[in-house]
Amino acid sequence: MEAALFGSVLSALATGFGALPVLFWSQVTHRFRDILLALTAGIMVAASTFSLIPQALELSNLTVLTIGITLGTLTLMILERFVPHVDLDHTRILKGIDAKAALVIAAITLHNLPEGLSVGVSYASDDAGLGGLIAFAIGLQNAPEGLLVALFLIHQKMNRLKAFFIATLTGAVEIVTAMIGYVLTSYVENLVPYGLSFAAGAMLFIVYKELIPESHGDGHARSATLSFIAGLLIMIYLTQIFG
Repeated sequence: MEAALFGSVLSALATGFGALPVLFWSQVTHRFRDILLALTAGIMVAASTFSLIPQALELSNLTVLTIGITLGTLTLMILERFVPHVDLDHTRILKGIDAKAALVIAAITLHNLPEGLSVGVSYASDDAGLGGLIAFAIGLQNAPEGLLVALFLIHQKMNRLKAFFIATLTGAVEIVTAMIGYVLTSYVENLVPYGLSFAAGAMLFIVYKELIPESHGDGHARSATLSFIAGLLIMIYLTQIFG
């Protein structure tokens, strides 16, 4: 459990690490943000398809995999439908500061729940290196998310330091859900492959629904595509070394 707690804390703190630049400047180029988002999309796709899914199949079968991925996808779809979601638009500064900021904070925090679960479930599996890999992948995804949230809050006229701390706290919920995922899959028999498949479905939904559209929204599709492939290759390389 100590390893799961340590990994989940580092993964969650990556949100704050990504938000650090806002303490020094409040403007980041669209191209840079799109490259970061696409890079993390590639990393998460590789983590799902080359780590989570193969491990789930090794422990179970296609039926379990299908059920888990479907549940993970449906969970994110339900969150999208019933939790007000605000895209972090690259091209405009939104009005209605207090209400809009609160909405973004709530939406981002709730969308982090399945990511923490992914980390906890991975640490509970028999593959000693899987937990670290998934924590790394989620952490890399959290970094640009933290940056975008902090930038959004600053554009809403919020103090830089306050924006940094709030962006960091949106990732802290992952620690709680990571522990829940770890405990459930550690003590409930045969739950691990379902958990791994669920995590894969949730991550793939985030990639296709959020990260890829966001990274292509400002005319930097070519740079984003190359960055996506780079992220994919980086994670495959790490999987081969540590997996």
